[in-house]
Amino acid sequence: MIEARAVTRPYVLRLRDGVAHLSSRRRALVAFVAGAASVLAFAPVYFSPILFATLPVFVWLIDTSPTPRNAAIAGWFFGFGYFFFNLFWIGEAFLVEADKFAWLLPFAVTLLPAALALFWALAAGVSRMFWSTGLARVLIFAVTLSVAEWLRGHVLTGLPWNVIGYALTAPVELMQSAGLFGIYGLTLLACIIFTAPLVLLADHDAPASLLVWMRSIAVGLAPLAALWAYGSIVLQTPQTSVPGVRLRIVQPSVLQTEKWRPEFQRRIFDDHLALSVMNAAGRRDDLAGITHLFWPEAAMPFLPLEAPKALEAIAEMLPPGRVLVTGALRRDSAPQSGAAAQVNVRAYNSIMVFDDAARLTAIYDKVHLVPFGEYLPLEPLLTALGIKKLTHGHGAFSSGAVPKPLLAIAGLPPAAGLICYEALFPGQVVDAAVRPGLIINVTNDGWFGDTTGPRQHFHQTRVRAVEQGVPLIRIANNGISALVDPFGRVLASLGMDVKGVADSDLPAVVRAPPYAQFGDLLFTIMLFFGGLAGFLLHRNGRAN
Repeated sequence: MIEARAVTRPYVLRLRDGVAHLSSRRRALVAFVAGAASVLAFAPVYFSPILFATLPVFVWLIDTSPTPRNAAIAGWFFGFGYFFFNLFWIGEAFLVEADKFAWLLPFAVTLLPAALALFWALAAGVSRMFWSTGLARVLIFAVTLSVAEWLRGHVLTGLPWNVIGYALTAPVELMQSAGLFGIYGLTLLACIIFTAPLVLLADHDAPASLLVWMRSIAVGLAPLAALWAYGSIVLQTPQTSVPGVRLRIVQPSVLQTEKWRPEFQRRIFDDHLALSVMNAAGRRDDLAGITHLFWPEAAMPFLPLEAPKALEAIAEMLPPGRVLVTGALRRDSAPQSGAAAQVNVRAYNSIMVFDDAARLTAIYDKVHLVPFGEYLPLEPLLTALGIKKLTHGHGAFSSGAVPKPLLAIAGLPPAAGLICYEALFPGQVVDAAVRPGLIINVTNDGWFGDTTGPRQHFHQTRVRAVEQGVPLIRIANNGISALVDPFGRVLASLGMDVKGVADSDLPAVVRAPPYAQFGDLLFTIMLFFGGLAGFLLHRNGRAN
């Protein structure tokens, strides 16, 4: 242990002092690199220990900032590196129709990270206004950064992609704590766990005693061990299945460049039909033993409710008593206000449920639409500049009804629908008086190619199942499709670029975890006590 201290202490001090003596340009570069390296903590790498090094650098940058403005600049560069490498894959979407959208790619992959980095700049600047020493500043940092992450998930419709708390959701033992604290509560804990050890150790300029060394490390590792122990206990919960239910996921793996071209419509639809009656081994079984069939987001590249022959084919494919749940587009018309002679055509991105006669029995319309994908903010201005939305069709999609209704599907418990990136928003998974017994997430990650994006999207979706204690079925056009139990364990899956099906029983719900009952209330309580503890430690330090 003495030998470990001799090695660790000088290295930590050199790292801290190196940050302290950087020029302004090198401070920006170090902040950017540290932010970029932090991305390794998330899917598909899951190397969360990197944050034990990078987040202390963030704290030391604030330590050595003479003003809140300097701290905010450092925070912005850290955030820019973090979001740039977290979100670079969005550029793939602009290459699907490169002739129309490729010119926007450089702006998309830089301006969005630059805008999101403003939240971290705000956190750093506000932290510096209330900065202190020792553990007090670690708590101040954790509170302000977790609040900034919450704001990032809510302001201007929000984009909570790879919130820091996801670093505490792998392996699956750690993921169980999402059911306790939610992703924003885990963000507060993550900022403390990954920051405290090196920051507190480096606060002792003189050679630290063994007790100081152990205490500094324990501030981070003790909560981490407690989260792991809690998750290990939770995973011992017996798991049962819903009787009489057998699910089939169809993943067609359609190229996004072909998805909406008229000449491919029939082939894509036929592929869905053909895959549906094949088992996972590729042998035709005509859905024998299967009760519910699932297709991905906008599975049919046309409007199925306006295509009688397609509905006839679905009815012919489904044996008696079987149900098809599919993502699909639809439109309806309503008179415009004050202009009865005209109609306003509204388009919806939906989940539709069809019985064995292809009758529509339930529907969910997407509520949380994707900016620039499904609608244009400031549409008149941006349209005049030649900017269009990325998705197929003219005009914006309309939002579905709120509060979000649950899907009533014959043979299944009440189901909550999530379409594509709606799965990123933990507070919007369930919006009904009745607790669901299943979460259905249809998506199309084919926009983003074989990059980190689809893998990160899938991991974040798994966390929603744990927060709610509800099984989740995810049906993707081109990976990753899966059946996930209420503890985030993958029971059946289809990976990237895999064309096929997966069959599984449906796990039963478990007792509602605290987050499912109270939402972000516990996060608010944690913020209060974290801020209070930071204040008391700060006041005690000043008195001493």
